[in-house]
Amino acid sequence: QVQLVESGGGLVQPGGSLRLSCAVSRSISSYTMGWYRQAPGKQRELVARTTTSRISNYAASVKGRFTISRDDDANTVYLQMNSVKPEDTAVYYCNTAPASVFDWGQGTQVTVSS
Repeated sequence: QVQLVESGGGLVQPGGSLRLSCAVSRSISSYTMGWYRQAPGKQRELVARTTTSRISNYAASVKGRFTISRDDDANTVYLQMNSVKPEDTAVYYCNTAPASVFDWGQGTQVTVSS
């Protein structure tokens, strides 16, 4: 069973930065990987994805502020979050994209508040 372990979340002030990591227990080199988030009372949404060719796409709400990257040798996906806003508050998850193939991990909580 593939395990996804997200980390790096926490409490951050508006305008601040965080770097999230997602360690995957198998090779990700053949998958488009994505970061998703789920805010309280809302559906989970895909916010960024990176293809096997390192082409990245972003949701309009995070474009220009978030950067997704991947290290296939380490089977790890990253999300650099800059200029965060209160509306970025959510639990963040990684998985394949645009459809999730693996079982979801526990996610990492990001709270943006002053």
